Amino acid sequence: MTDLPPDLVADLFRHRFARLVAGLCRVLGPGNLDLAEDVVQEAMLRALRSWPVDGVPDQPEAWLCRVARNLALDSLRRQRIGRRVEQELAAWATADDRTAGPEPDSIADDTLRMLFLASHPAVPADARVPLLLKTVCGFGVPAIARALLQKDATIAQRLVRAKAKLQSGDVTFAMPDAAEMPARLDLVLQVIYLVFNEGYRAHAGDTLLRCDLVDEAVRLTALLLEMPATARPEVHALLALELLLGARSPARTDSDGNLVPLAQQDRARWDRRWLSSGFVHFERSIGGDRLTPYHVEAAIACAHASAPDYATTDWPRILGHYDQLLALAPSPIVRLNRAVAVGKVHGPLAARTELDALAAERALDGYFLLSAVRAQMHWALGEHAAAAAALERAQALPCTEPEQRLLAARLAAVRRGEPPPAW
Repeated sequence: MTDLPPDLVADLFRHRFARLVAGLCRVLGPGNLDLAEDVVQEAMLRALRSWPVDGVPDQPEAWLCRVARNLALDSLRRQRIGRRVEQELAAWATADDRTAGPEPDSIADDTLRMLFLASHPAVPADARVPLLLKTVCGFGVPAIARALLQKDATIAQRLVRAKAKLQSGDVTFAMPDAAEMPARLDLVLQVIYLVFNEGYRAHAGDTLLRCDLVDEAVRLTALLLEMPATARPEVHALLALELLLGARSPARTDSDGNLVPLAQQDRARWDRRWLSSGFVHFERSIGGDRLTPYHVEAAIACAHASAPDYATTDWPRILGHYDQLLALAPSPIVRLNRAVAVGKVHGPLAARTELDALAAERALDGYFLLSAVRAQMHWALGEHAAAAAALERAQALPCTEPEQRLLAARLAAVRRGEPPPAW
């Protein structure tokens, strides 16, 4: 028995799952989404059992396609409807010496179709984003709940309602028409950005970054720009934002996997290719007649990326952008981020006042960054006991192990009476 290569497991079981489900769902129809998810999951479980013994097949994804196809056919035959889809399933999952499974282009198309399927107006509005994160991105209920600042039970109920609607037959696996496209595209972009955020700063786990999710979000956004119906300024803005933030990834952790805050990052390690491409897409986003939150967030990212070092960051400009963002898309997270900019422009006391106003926001009750930012302001004001208490509160809330290590290091520094690091 041999261990499976970690990179293979990560690739197949993190985002190939969603692509395989999307391909099956196109063939079986939206009403069989549960079946598609079940057979792909079973195919992957069988791979985990057999590959360490028999060896990894030459074409792992083709192997999964065949097993999932056969499981789906077995189930449909038992339901006496297998013949209707058998031929199309066979075409979808054909794998011989000439092919390694579904062609990349068709997989990409299926993924995008799945994005637009789950954003269908017939799906309950509060269930669309959870359904997209579940089916397209492979997120589990706990991860979706963390990303949306909701309870697990709430997300589970929404997913049940969404799937019930898909089974009603009111939704087809097809791209929306021109009239529906703008509203559906807005939701698709929202979900892609959530995927990016989960990759850029994971909510839990032993690593800060999930580069596979960052790359997948960038890939999906770029695919939208290749389609005339979706090559819109707001898509350029989102891609610019993803590239400008993603460019920082090499500098966000050190060689031991420890988190490196923006103020301490070595900007020479930022990815220049992604930065350059991000600036290009930001310029292309300006041509529209609609200002979206992605435009404003990309402008904030541009302000950080264009500063030669942290000390010369144009914080008044960034605060002005946060004021715009708060007007366009008010949320507790935007207010929290804006409070940091307020502190940089007007001082930590002003920032603490902004944070006090956020204390009643129930959506941030379990969000460790609220307490971490509060600790930083107390520390900057010389209020060491209050800073320590806020850091202890932050440590008790869910976050990644690199973030936990940084909180522990800062708590120790506060208790020693050290001055605060740059923030």
